[in-house]
Amino acid sequence: MSPRLRDDPDALGSLYLRQHLDNPVDWWAWGEDALAEARRLDRPVFLSVGYAACHWCHVMAHESFEDPDVARVLNERFVPIKVDREERPDVDALYMAAVQLSSGHGGWPMSVFALGDGRPFLAGTYYPPRDRGGLVGFGRLLAAVSQAWSEQRPLVEAQADELAGALEREVRLTDHLSPSTDLIDLAAARRGLRDALVERADHDGGFGPAPRFPRPSYLRALFEFDDPLARAALTDALEAMARRGLYDHLDGGFARYSVDAAWHVPHFEKMLSDQALLARCYLEASRVAARDQWRQVGLATLDFVERALRTPAGYAAALDADAAGLEGGHVTWTPGEVREALSGEPPDVVEAALARWTIIAPGDLEGRSVPRLGDGEPFATPPALEHAARLLAEARAQRPQPARDDKVVLEWNAYLAQALLAAGSEPYHSRALELLEGLSRTHLAGGRWWRTQHRRVAATAADLAALAEAHLDAFEATGDDRWRTRARTVAEALLDRHWEGPRPSAREPELGAGVTTPDRDTRDLLARPKDVLDGATPSAHALATRSLARLALVDADPDRLAVAQRLVALAGALLEHPLAVPDLIEAAGFALEGVEVAVPGDEVALTRHLRSRVVPRTVVITGGGGSPLLAGRRAGWAYVCRAGVCAAPVENPVDLDAALAEALAWR
Repeated sequence: MSPRLRDDPDALGSLYLRQHLDNPVDWWAWGEDALAEARRLDRPVFLSVGYAACHWCHVMAHESFEDPDVARVLNERFVPIKVDREERPDVDALYMAAVQLSSGHGGWPMSVFALGDGRPFLAGTYYPPRDRGGLVGFGRLLAAVSQAWSEQRPLVEAQADELAGALEREVRLTDHLSPSTDLIDLAAARRGLRDALVERADHDGGFGPAPRFPRPSYLRALFEFDDPLARAALTDALEAMARRGLYDHLDGGFARYSVDAAWHVPHFEKMLSDQALLARCYLEASRVAARDQWRQVGLATLDFVERALRTPAGYAAALDADAAGLEGGHVTWTPGEVREALSGEPPDVVEAALARWTIIAPGDLEGRSVPRLGDGEPFATPPALEHAARLLAEARAQRPQPARDDKVVLEWNAYLAQALLAAGSEPYHSRALELLEGLSRTHLAGGRWWRTQHRRVAATAADLAALAEAHLDAFEATGDDRWRTRARTVAEALLDRHWEGPRPSAREPELGAGVTTPDRDTRDLLARPKDVLDGATPSAHALATRSLARLALVDADPDRLAVAQRLVALAGALLEHPLAVPDLIEAAGFALEGVEVAVPGDEVALTRHLRSRVVPRTVVITGGGGSPLLAGRRAGWAYVCRAGVCAAPVENPVDLDAALAEALAWR
């Protein structure tokens, strides 16, 4: 059902939708009811998509959606629909493609005008209330669309036909590619990605112009290369993001992105997905490059998540960019505010605090400073400034605080479980297993998985693929077969509810058309998107490929491996554009070149050695469970296998490293 928001506010699980309940705009929730109402009234749909932590979403709401005159026009001439993009990523993906096709760029808030059957005919992002800076004012735009609807309907419908056709091709890209794995050279794809990143890297730790978004998958792609240029690109990015304004040095956690190329001034929303993916990246990078400071960044980020985002149902989706209507007002400082907060401290401590966190006048953001570490300052707060840091944190806590979106997104919580396991120590390990246990209570009901704990929207392909991977990480970390069994169950749900066409097998590998983002029972979309290109989070296509390939490897299951390889084949042509598919490149490595390492029995030095490394394209099977790779093998020895061929078993870390190097290099 898709009622008006104000009809049943208690049913709304989305903070973003609740934030718009008091608008004079009579918003509908997305769904068939809303579209049917547009057809009944013969009105165009106005679709507004955003999320609770989005600064510019709040701006447009205050400027336009709270304006009675704008609301009157929307209510009388349109059917206005509100969508939380985090709750309905399939709706977001579909119409964001329309925005990008129309304007060449995307972003939120998303503003789309559509026919009653869902076909868009005009799509954009933020509109100011009046003409400004080359942007048409929202009021004037509404008037123009309404006039075109009344006087130029054939033109509007022709534009909708044209955009809908282009949209279907865009959101179902793999349907228009020639599937094949015959000509795929993954080593070349990995080198191509490395070369593209090195070419674009700069000393400010970025891979392109501002605004700059963290891309953990880019950085993880560099782990395998230890040449000076690749290592410099990795180091510059990790250091810049952790030391500058993107990281919150007094409360912890990473902001969504930086508006400038130096990572100094962020947009201040904090997303759980970013915390999880970046924490894991820093933790793994600390093992790759033996930098303990990066491990500190990862653990501090996980500690922030525990402190700020923990809820009874899991971990909250985000903290807002704004506090009391001011973007970043809870984060920024002036030197005078620091001196006031530290008025009882010795003058040298005050000056050292100002220097450590670079609080200067004027600052970078409207005269205020976003804290960032001064040159030579360690990431961990020096003992001499720990009391000052506590005083500043206490003073900051007295300010208005950002809202928290308590929606517990299954996909993002799965990423967090992976990051907690990547810490490799307590209490993070126990928190990960506790989280995975909890998600099965909060997000599994009626025989199906749900995207959030509110169980209004079915789990997406990304939700299930990420969850299967998190269970596999738990299996690799513990050797406990229950996690392998649960991964298999989740993977089966993924294929049952999201796979299109017949399922491939080892005997018939060329069947099927891949995974759709929405599940099979979703009926309120113009087209069923297939998420293939990687972005701030991995694509559903890459996640499905990697999770199914890894599960096939630990189970020695050729039929499931055929499904993963079919996914690679469907998108293989995209590997020629490595910057667009870094996660798919990694996933294809498991599907086409995966390596199994089996160490039967209880934990031994070889097991600990394996878990201390970051080994690409490799799964680890330990313990005494039911994996065929453990059967009949000697406890405490390591067996390295690839494509059904196993090297001689080894019993020490040096020989294990040599066997792994040989298996990874074999083509």
